[in-house]
Amino acid sequence: MRWAAPIFAAVVLAAVTVNGIAAETTRTSQILNRLQDANQWRSHIMVVAHRAGWKENGRIRMAENSLASIRYAINLGAEIVEMDIRKTADGRLIVMHDSWLDRTTTCKGEVDKRTLTDLQACRLIVEGTGIITDEPIPTLEQALATAKGRILVNIDNKLGPDALPEIAATARAMGMADGILIKEAVWNAKRIDDTKAVLASVGDDVPFMPILADDAVHEARFMTQATRAFSAFAAELVTWHETGAPLTDRGGPLFSAMARAAAIAGNWHLWVNTYPIVNRPGAMLAGGRGDELAVFGQRPEEVYGFWADRGATIIQTDEPKLAIEWLEANGYRVPYDLTN
Repeated sequence: MRWAAPIFAAVVLAAVTVNGIAAETTRTSQILNRLQDANQWRSHIMVVAHRAGWKENGRIRMAENSLASIRYAINLGAEIVEMDIRKTADGRLIVMHDSWLDRTTTCKGEVDKRTLTDLQACRLIVEGTGIITDEPIPTLEQALATAKGRILVNIDNKLGPDALPEIAATARAMGMADGILIKEAVWNAKRIDDTKAVLASVGDDVPFMPILADDAVHEARFMTQATRAFSAFAAELVTWHETGAPLTDRGGPLFSAMARAAAIAGNWHLWVNTYPIVNRPGAMLAGGRGDELAVFGQRPEEVYGFWADRGATIIQTDEPKLAIEWLEANGYRVPYDLTN
């Protein structure tokens, strides 16, 4: 059984006790503690910095998926950074959203046609500004080393499920098996079984959560089935929104009263994504109640407050600074204690 509460508690305890001697409590160990017991921490909304938190007030502040953006998210107080994983021609795992280099680097062409040595000559750019940074494309190892002990890493795997064992092995070799979160979309019983078959090669020490989208999943019963199958501490919930449609007024089936009751019964977090999708029409996610409404509409209470009031306890956003500031100001955040 993957990540049942007693097992998870033992992992957290190991972070603070070594051979019976108290060790330094890291912020990561405290975040893990809040993740593994959703019911105890429903008064606290965790924030995930999408692509490591590259925007601020609608402006692209730094290169996405960069080491600088990871450090920025840590300094803001985000709990998790999301990063996208691809592979070079010589089989090295790197952090890159697109399959092409053109949008986010000084180079051009397909990522998987270039070796890591080739890519070291590329520099990340701050999209839309003309600013060229001094950062090369980071490897997965470099990104994990930057995050270790300071923030959890949400892996958006662009390579397909078969890459999960290698990603997990990379984190494990760095002592970060419980410092990453891996995930896959599931929408029926077969997909659950197929994903479990892949996870058999990953290992039980790496947390996994299902992604559930409301164009395929409509019932709290399946949400229970999926989270229970993986002993998941959270489910990433995708709430689609059609262009021109009114804003969601209830949150959709994945945030219904029955869904919230299922989350409480199973002690797992409801995770909502409020970021826009690159090169797609705005407001496609979060039932229209996403970052654009919070920033350009200047209505953060109708985004972060709305989802918090519908049971979300994890919000993934392109605007981690705004989200954290608004949530803190309105009593949705509980400070971490690193003094002991």
